[in-house]
Amino acid sequence: MLRKTRIILAAVFYVLITLLFLDFTGTLHAWLGWTAKIQFLPALLALNVLVVVALVVLTLVFGRIYCSIICPLGVMQDIIAWLGRRGHRNRYGFSPERKRLRYALLALMVVTLVAGLVPLAALIAPYSSYGRIAANLMQPVYIGVNNLLAMAAEHVGSYAFYERDVWVRSWATFGVAAVSFVIIAVMAWRGGRTYCNTVCPVGTLLGILSRFSWLKIRLDTNKCTGCRLCERNCKSACIDIKNRKVDYSRCVVCGDCLDKCRFGGLTYTSRRPAKTADAPSRKGDRAEVDTSKRAFLFGVVTAAATAAIAEDKVKFDGGLAKIEDKVSPERQTRLTPPGSMSARHMAQHCTACQLCVAECPNDVLRPSTSPGTFMQPVMSYERGYCRPECTRCSEVCPTGAIKPITRAEKSAIHTGHAVWIRKNCVPVTDGQPCGNCARHCPTGAITMVPLYPEAQKDGGKDEEKSRLMIPVVNEEMCIGCGACENLCPSRPFPAIYVEGHEVHRKG
Repeated sequence: MLRKTRIILAAVFYVLITLLFLDFTGTLHAWLGWTAKIQFLPALLALNVLVVVALVVLTLVFGRIYCSIICPLGVMQDIIAWLGRRGHRNRYGFSPERKRLRYALLALMVVTLVAGLVPLAALIAPYSSYGRIAANLMQPVYIGVNNLLAMAAEHVGSYAFYERDVWVRSWATFGVAAVSFVIIAVMAWRGGRTYCNTVCPVGTLLGILSRFSWLKIRLDTNKCTGCRLCERNCKSACIDIKNRKVDYSRCVVCGDCLDKCRFGGLTYTSRRPAKTADAPSRKGDRAEVDTSKRAFLFGVVTAAATAAIAEDKVKFDGGLAKIEDKVSPERQTRLTPPGSMSARHMAQHCTACQLCVAECPNDVLRPSTSPGTFMQPVMSYERGYCRPECTRCSEVCPTGAIKPITRAEKSAIHTGHAVWIRKNCVPVTDGQPCGNCARHCPTGAITMVPLYPEAQKDGGKDEEKSRLMIPVVNEEMCIGCGACENLCPSRPFPAIYVEGHEVHRKG
């Protein structure tokens, strides 16, 4: 019963958080956003004391059930291990704990977090690793299936689905996600929870706490026959039958061993097994386990509830320039999303989980390739612009790197300012009138002025010159939304682009 309960709860959590990363419509984050906020590292960086305390208490009572139920990377390892175990029963065995490696990686994570080098910690953080896998490897497949359904529905006159572009936002991040998945998958296929119990720093930290947990998988030496079925089915490699010990720092309370023991030698209980030969009856054992199971289920549900409480495609004006792919301009200061407050705040709190990138409906956010902010989100306007009415990234961020903001607040946040490049502007290069930037500026920060003022003075006799206008930017009114940069017809480099602000200001 313990194993079945754990599997059901793990499946529910896994499906919910995966859907959160796959969804591109923006409809699920209002219902499922809490699944990201109860993850350990995001809650820690967001200073969500309620969630952190709830997870610590959960571990001290029930053991490392966070790793086997709530953590999506842990559940993914279980799925892969299950696939690898099919047809190969009793494939595992006990292996000693690799203490030096485990605690070295935990110390590395603590040092990087204290030093503000969050991107380095995010490389091995379980939630961030799974987020990158889901956003970069799973979501394109999900969108591809959606596009096929959209095509099929369109043929029968239905518009229940709509097509969405499938593209790689960052090949570097895609490569990191692919390599991470391969390493984790191989380790899970061959050794079950090897990654979880060797590399993962969150697992190591919770493992330290689980040594003192109230409920544990306990080995009764009076009933154990030494058959080793439990040891050979433990994907955490933490049951040592030879010495009659269980390594609680690596046990994730999956319950697989309980189902394999035919003699009642293993129980999930708060009581130490009696050392005398006068063992309790089988009926008593069953009652004891059932009580623990009810406590287990109640605790998981309570902890989860507590933590939870705590478009139209842009079209360019044609006929003004050759249509080719845009190239992102070189910005002196990177653009961070509204609500991030500053580039420094973003760098210190973002775990690079890619949730905001996956959820951005305008394709503005993409992972950074800079070493100091690697894989953290930055704004770029080749495929869209940051619409003033959209606040989705601030709504889904679980770490507080992007603070929740309202639509009214976003319209007043200045993330950057537009800069005009004369040599790229269509009226200058082609002698053709344009004005796209001014027409589409939502704040009216761009004003068109004559390119040839002298042509205006002579009464407009030179009609060709008198109708050519160029933009002038009022930096005090510009909020850095990027509408001008995105809709500029100049290719490959826009004639107007947005330079970021190191610290956002409100105007």
